[in-house]
Amino acid sequence: MREDEQQQLQTAEELMQQLRSKATELLLREEWKESVQVYTQFIGLCQSQITETKQEASQLSKLKKSLCLALSNRAEARSRLRDFDDALRDCEQALKIESSHFKALLCKGKVLLSLNRYSMALDCFKETLVDAQASGSLETVNGFLEKSKKLEYQSRTGALDLSDWILNGLRGKCPELAEYIGAVQISKSEISGRGLFATKNVEAGTLFLVTKAIATERGILSGENSNENEQLVMWKNFIDKVMESISKCQRTRHLISILSSGDNEDEVEVPDVSAFRPEAEERRSSNEKLDMGKILSILDVNSLVEDAISAKVLGKNKGLYGLGLWALASFINHSCSPNARRVHVGDYIIVHASRDVKAGEEITFAYFDMLLPLEKRKEMSKTWGFHCKCKRCKFEEGMSSKQELSEIEIGLERGIDAGNAVFRLEENMKRWIVRGKEKGYLRASIWSAYAETYGSERLMKRWGKRIPAAEAVVDSVVEAVGCDERMLKVLIEGLKGSSCGMPEMERPIKLGKGLYGKLVKKQALKSLLEI
Repeated sequence: MREDEQQQLQTAEELMQQLRSKATELLLREEWKESVQVYTQFIGLCQSQITETKQEASQLSKLKKSLCLALSNRAEARSRLRDFDDALRDCEQALKIESSHFKALLCKGKVLLSLNRYSMALDCFKETLVDAQASGSLETVNGFLEKSKKLEYQSRTGALDLSDWILNGLRGKCPELAEYIGAVQISKSEISGRGLFATKNVEAGTLFLVTKAIATERGILSGENSNENEQLVMWKNFIDKVMESISKCQRTRHLISILSSGDNEDEVEVPDVSAFRPEAEERRSSNEKLDMGKILSILDVNSLVEDAISAKVLGKNKGLYGLGLWALASFINHSCSPNARRVHVGDYIIVHASRDVKAGEEITFAYFDMLLPLEKRKEMSKTWGFHCKCKRCKFEEGMSSKQELSEIEIGLERGIDAGNAVFRLEENMKRWIVRGKEKGYLRASIWSAYAETYGSERLMKRWGKRIPAAEAVVDSVVEAVGCDERMLKVLIEGLKGSSCGMPEMERPIKLGKGLYGKLVKKQALKSLLEI
């Protein structure tokens, strides 16, 4: 080696040593962004030394080891910045140099776990076991192995259990959940555009899906006057978070591009539900155009508010105003006769059947209060920008010519006796020969009158023997529009006030599964229902 080449090599080695020391210091200080920048400089210099300079075999081996470690460390820093795609690429590059590199395998496993690719993460952690003992990291690796096994099992079976957390008063960190997709598929919807459909018969409480938000934003709204401004600030922050997710993850970009922007609903492609499975290979399409205008339209159509009529928020986020984007859940349309509800735990949404659902039936939420008369629901649907055409609305449209029904609704608005309204509706339904779910539809439309009657000792003394028992009415309304805590309240209060035995108290437990899903065992469900 000539003297000038040796001098250049020495200068490069000194610079690399300086960069390595600086990058390591930044990594230890958890200054992730800065450490990525310095590691990038070091990696570039290291690669040029390997490819452009004549090196002795021992020096070349040393450079490759340094490069492998630097790539692993940069991957760690990138993963802390939630830049998982680039972190994964760094791990893959490091493993091409040394296929059993402990740090690269461990980091790759953690990144895959963060991307909800549980079985792939499990394989990575198993490979690290060989060197875990020698590196003093056996306990850490075993911890990741157990976590991966648990989440992989949840993702296959949907077997979630939040009982311990609930019985502990929802204190502490939210339980770790796995993404899960049950017996559902995406198809064209008669309601609007595309929808999510059940592929087999399921009973109330059965899980349809569990998925993590692409982005969320939460905050405390102070007073009514400032709510609008605060919500606008939150909306802007939310958009920024979505944009950051799109910039960092190709899969996120693809999933968002699949969602509806509200235009040409009849022409949009129907994706396979497998595209939403975390371990599925993402399709990278060069034709995915996502300008800011389209992204804003997609967010406007698909974002969900957490504390909604069809939702329960559990844990520390309860009481906060929160909104988020959950890709697969975005395909669930509205119905005034919904069959699904959602539970929010941390950044996860858990969607379950609120009543029994048949194979081929579209899975639907109530976007607004379904325990209202038809005309009020029409007003609500206008604010959402659509006209509801569900079976219930069509049936009630057909009944709207019945003068007696209009008189009952007008009477309630003017403050007539709630028991009288209930009695009149029940008598008229007999005359009109209304049966099955259709009874539940009409009862749901004046539910407030039923709730007031069953909750009043005075009204029950007057009307109790002339109207159906609360249990029968609750059952019929649940069958028609799914479970709601207001129905459960009527049922529980009625049972508490009577000398009922244990078999009768099982009824609210069964209905409670429609409210919270099969996420908890009986004792925890009793705690949630306060019985």
